[in-house]
Amino acid sequence: MAPQTIPELWATAVRERPRPDCFASKDRQGRYAPLSSADAWEQVQALRLALAEAGIVPGARAAILSENRVEWALADLAVLGNGGADVPIYPTLLPETIAFILKDCRPTVLFLSTPALAEKIAAIRDELPFIEHIYCFEPVPLRGTVTFAELLERGRRLRQERGADPEPAAVAPQDLASIIYTSGTTGRPKGVMLSHGNFVSNVLAAAGCAPLSTTDRCLSFLPLSHVLERMAGFYLMLHAGIGIAYAEAVDTVPQDMLAVRPTIVVSVPRLYEKIYARILGTALAGPKLRKHIFFWAKRQGERYGQHKLDNRPIHWWARTKFHVADRIVFSKVRERTGGRLRFFVSGGAPLALEINKFFYAAGMVILEGYGLTESSPVLSVNTFERMRLGSVGQPMADTEIRIAEDGEILARGPQIMMGYYNRPDATREVLDAEGWLHTGDIGHIDADGFVYITDRKKDLIVTAGGKNIAPQPIESEFKHNRYISQIVVIGDRRPYLACLLVPNFENLVKYANRRKIGFTDLSGLAKHPDIIAMYERQLERVNRTLPPFSQVRRCAVLEHDFTLESDELTPTMKVKRRVVQKKYSELIDALYGGPEGQQ
Repeated sequence: MAPQTIPELWATAVRERPRPDCFASKDRQGRYAPLSSADAWEQVQALRLALAEAGIVPGARAAILSENRVEWALADLAVLGNGGADVPIYPTLLPETIAFILKDCRPTVLFLSTPALAEKIAAIRDELPFIEHIYCFEPVPLRGTVTFAELLERGRRLRQERGADPEPAAVAPQDLASIIYTSGTTGRPKGVMLSHGNFVSNVLAAAGCAPLSTTDRCLSFLPLSHVLERMAGFYLMLHAGIGIAYAEAVDTVPQDMLAVRPTIVVSVPRLYEKIYARILGTALAGPKLRKHIFFWAKRQGERYGQHKLDNRPIHWWARTKFHVADRIVFSKVRERTGGRLRFFVSGGAPLALEINKFFYAAGMVILEGYGLTESSPVLSVNTFERMRLGSVGQPMADTEIRIAEDGEILARGPQIMMGYYNRPDATREVLDAEGWLHTGDIGHIDADGFVYITDRKKDLIVTAGGKNIAPQPIESEFKHNRYISQIVVIGDRRPYLACLLVPNFENLVKYANRRKIGFTDLSGLAKHPDIIAMYERQLERVNRTLPPFSQVRRCAVLEHDFTLESDELTPTMKVKRRVVQKKYSELIDALYGGPEGQQ
């Protein structure tokens, strides 16, 4: 019988698909040290006993404020194993946002990882009298805390005294498993309540969409606080008996890939955009012959890939050219991921078609899907058997998707959330009486059932001339430009579209040096008239492919990236459009000739 709750899923995996490296993380020598399924099981059972003493019983809540690491996973499994629910919190959030989340859901236990995060909690500790116990994955200078090692040791003593594992808690599929707070691109975060049944139904459906094997290994770096990593990078991997290795940090992912040599990687599009930009930049900066070879290989790979996708016969000569291209170019690209990668998974935001085509040509298939926190998260996904690049695939098993009259995507299925915590009015706004989730996304479904996302409903731009324009497809046209790192298209209630763009400074500096453009710092480079003129030419090149009303007429070049620290990005690297537009309002007004935006 298939598991129905996360504790059942975990127990079944340990019993039927044990492995010596269920989890792995870097030790003090910088090497990946494994933790077996059996040892992980023993630690989770000990933690359950110690946490039960601390009040984590059915109905209780615990928060986890930490980056990805083995302790995160063990704490989660222990809390859920006791029938409690946990609240994951992004470690990058500001103290005031962390305080808002904790005061909203009022957990009695808090897990945190590092001294830096302890400082954030110390700054708001007086606002959190309901937190009775704080357990730290590392020693921290915060009064009244207990280390994770001490908690584990306490549980082991209890387990030894009792001579047995704790009894399984009475957990039902409809019971609350987690409250996941949305990243808050608009206003305050809302707590999405997901049940055990929500998660497990999505795990079982996802397991039928990809060829998973106990010989696989996954590199985990997308935050476990994000529902995609929680379901696909954690629970799905446990269920399938796949080893999970935790990256040391987001910045070390390229090196960690070489060390772990993963076969599966789950991420958001920003990773693939960065990889593509780096590959393209390296090719363009090389000698003329190397550049010629790279683009020749790219053309052969994309033609070959399109024939495969279309199920068309491939001529022997085309096949031969592809194998040459693969040997001299694409094999080198794959080596940078460790050389064993079978496929990527992408979600959380739209992936540019140009980038997806390149990865497919290079033999690094990206299974792009679609979903929301409110849907645990996956609603649709491309598979090896049913793939259409540019789409987000067909609906998952037991999932219905339809398009409302105004173009909004509606979804219904066992993965749809219980509701927003403490927000019944907000729940009624997105969940109708028939159980349809109103996603807030605009899209369409083709004749074969593939779903296409156009944009967020709230992000649609209505120009002064009354044109409704989706900015994301326009932005995607720029994402494979080697000189552009990030871009935000604007123009709501304005006479035309404009944009704010962030340079790819690594490639821009090389361009400036080749053109002998003098500059003293990156700020001066971004403002240089020759650089502005170059970006205007880039805009014009893309504008030729767009209808007149969708063309971007003016741009402002920013001096630095949008960042998490400046509150311009969500923890999953999506731009907070309203924050950006407010922060750069004067610059935006200047693009339109003044505050009134008239020209």
